[in-house]
Amino acid sequence: MTVAVTMSTTNDEEGGAEPDEAVLHHLRTRRSVSANALGEPGPDEEGLKAILTIGARVPDHKKLAPWRFIILKGPARAAFGERLAEIWAAKEPVASAIKLETERTRFTRSPVVVAVISSPRPHPACPEWEQVLSAGAVCLNLLHAAKAMGFGAQWITEWYGFDEEVKAAFGLEPQERFAGFVYIGTPSEHPADRDRPDPAAITSFPDAQKA
Repeated sequence: MTVAVTMSTTNDEEGGAEPDEAVLHHLRTRRSVSANALGEPGPDEEGLKAILTIGARVPDHKKLAPWRFIILKGPARAAFGERLAEIWAAKEPVASAIKLETERTRFTRSPVVVAVISSPRPHPACPEWEQVLSAGAVCLNLLHAAKAMGFGAQWITEWYGFDEEVKAAFGLEPQERFAGFVYIGTPSEHPADRDRPDPAAITSFPDAQKA
């Protein structure tokens, strides 16, 4: 497949940049699709590379790239799902067969699962919190990129995103954490939009005289 991205740079007569309505429409209408509703096909190798490239194009103070990707696709999804089931069974010995099957099939819900790893690096001018936020921005960019390429996607964590044994199974270092798992595939449904916050209710403009 060929991936092309264009941006409008046309200026109006008064010198201001014209709004890119296609991009604005995308931002206004982006909607997560449940991982349970994501099927084949997923992005091919070239498409996935493009999604990851866009995903990594985020604010990154001091150019530390404090994140990395672990990709689950093909047989790796079932293999890591089996490991989830083993870890859950050890935690909950009385877990039902249905529950264990749920864990076993976590990663097979979509053709591709991108584990985004927050991997902060010590730096005197870039606090860890900034680096963690940058990893969150990566997750959101992956959602935008997937939608722009015609796929559905969902960014979730669930219990395994916070489990130490799962971290070990994925080979995370002590300072690393899962920023999330981004499931990508072809949507079998197109969910309606949900209520969104009213900007007026969450925005304030302090009076300079009260500073």
